[in-house]
Amino acid sequence: MAIGKRIKFFRKRNRLTMKALGMFVGFKENSADIRIAQYESDKKRPRRKLIKGLADALGVVPEAITVPDIDTPIGLMHTLFALEDMYGLTIHTSYGRPCLCVLSPTEPKEVNLQEYLEEWCTVKMDLLHGRITKTEYDDWRYNYPRIERKKVDDAPAPQNAVHR
Repeated sequence: MAIGKRIKFFRKRNRLTMKALGMFVGFKENSADIRIAQYESDKKRPRRKLIKGLADALGVVPEAITVPDIDTPIGLMHTLFALEDMYGLTIHTSYGRPCLCVLSPTEPKEVNLQEYLEEWCTVKMDLLHGRITKTEYDDWRYNYPRIERKKVDDAPAPQNAVHR
C-alpha cells in the first residue's frame, strides 16, 4: 500500500483531520491540511524524519506507514519473492490450498522470521479466542515490535473460548 494511503488510513483510524495531523507534526496552521493532502495523495513523499513524526502523531511505528507496495497482486508477489530470498519464506500446499511458511532463513539472523511469525500466531489466537479485543490486536500490529505482547495466558478464558 502506498505511503499516502497508509497515512490516510491511520489518520482516519485516529479520527484526526488533515489540519490537526499537519499541525501536530509542525506545519503552520494555514497550510497544514494542504501539506497532509499532498502526502495522502502521493503527490509528495514524506522524508524519513517526517514519517517518524507522522507515526508518533498517529500512534504507530514508522514501519506501519512505509509498508512495501502491495496494492497490486504483482507487487505483492514480488514482496513475497523478496521475503523468500531474505527470510526463507516459501509456499506449499495444505488441504489443496497455497500456504506460506518459513522453512529456514537463508542468512543467520539474531531473531528469525519464524519466531516473529510464532508470536503473531499467538496474538492472533488470543484475538480469535476472545482473550484480547480487535482494538488491542490492531494496536499490537501497528506498533510491532514497540508494544510488548500482553501476557494473557494466565487470564481466565472466556466462556465461549476454545481451550488449547
